Amino acid sequence: MISSNIVRAIITGAALVATCSAEAMDLTTAQAVTPVYAASAESPWQIRLRGLNVITKDSGRVYGVPGSDLSFSNTLIPEFDVSYFFNENIAAELILGTTYANVYGGGSVATLGEIGKTWLLPPTLTIQYHFTDFGTFQPYVGAGVNYTVFYNQSGKSARSLDVKNTFGVALQAGFDYMVDDHWGVNFDVKKIFLRPEFDANVGGAEVSGKAKLDPWLIGAGVTYRF
Repeated sequence: MISSNIVRAIITGAALVATCSAEAMDLTTAQAVTPVYAASAESPWQIRLRGLNVITKDSGRVYGVPGSDLSFSNTLIPEFDVSYFFNENIAAELILGTTYANVYGGGSVATLGEIGKTWLLPPTLTIQYHFTDFGTFQPYVGAGVNYTVFYNQSGKSARSLDVKNTFGVALQAGFDYMVDDHWGVNFDVKKIFLRPEFDANVGGAEVSGKAKLDPWLIGAGVTYRF
């Protein structure tokens, strides 16, 4: 016959095994249902570097000179912008870049040829709506305000040229195509309604007028989302 001591040892061992098994199952279940949270939220900041083609309207006039017209050179420049996302759809974008324009006489003042040259700094702030239903393809539209500063101005056929700083309205459309969570490529088009006044001295006579630049800003480049 099996002694009572052996029976008690077997019962005690079985109880310990059952207890350990139950605790192990509870631990496994708790680990399975514990939610996993993202390490950090996506940053609201984004930057882009683009090559920008500035295409002007080529229109304007000299006050008091019937049939006068103006035209302006187009340029290709680098451009940098910074965006801040208030949420996944709404963002503000500030573009920074500088370019120049040669000013030519046209129409009844075409004999003036190149009137002069001016550099311009056109910071533009837009509020954008980003569409989020297309995966890595992320189109957007925007509208905002531009303030253009004209500097380092010089006359050529004119003795002097002074184009006045002015505000303008900007409209925008474009898209980002994201390669991964941070990097993407961008295509962007802006239309700026920009019509500054100017003064010039031509042949000793003081004249003034309005330049209807109204440029298209067509750019492509790289996007980085922090």
